[in-house]
Amino acid sequence: MFTGIVAAVGRVREAKPAHGGKRLVIDCAGLGLKDVAVGDSIAVNGACLTVVARKARTFEVDVSRETLDCTTGLAAGNRVNLEKAMRLVDRLGGHLVSGHVDGVGTVKRIKAAGDSRVMAVKAPAALARYVVRKGSVTVNGVSLTVNAVNGAGFTVNLIPHTLAETNLGALRAGGKVNLEVDLVARYVERLKSK
Repeated sequence: MFTGIVAAVGRVREAKPAHGGKRLVIDCAGLGLKDVAVGDSIAVNGACLTVVARKARTFEVDVSRETLDCTTGLAAGNRVNLEKAMRLVDRLGGHLVSGHVDGVGTVKRIKAAGDSRVMAVKAPAALARYVVRKGSVTVNGVSLTVNAVNGAGFTVNLIPHTLAETNLGALRAGGKVNLEVDLVARYVERLKSK
């Protein structure tokens, strides 16, 4: 589990074919890997990935075909948001995030709002039902509060800290983002269908 509070922004140094998917080498100098072991989970742009090798400033993960098919932004050279898995003693500063990306959304527009920016995103139709005003959504691994919902579209506010400390500040209209909808909403729907 994760919280959606990004700890560092890294860069995909290499992305090479491996095991039917890809092996990524991620440079993450700002994350600090002393407490990370092979087998640990790290959210990379919102996708929970397992560390298969690590050095002082890099770690490697294998990305399955399934993960590649439902995510974006995991190509060589891309900047990626990073978060280590949550420990039971950690604060839950964002919201419960599984690291299972539900789909890819499209940035429709970004407009200034003082020092912040309001970003409008169009979610895939199958996910839009789980996005509610004042609810939580994860965009590229960042926990955000939904300001408004209009059909399959929603808006979020990006404060200056989020713009500076994540890769969301570099997004432009037409860009693709990884989305994870609120975990609780999925369970509520499942319980209601019984």
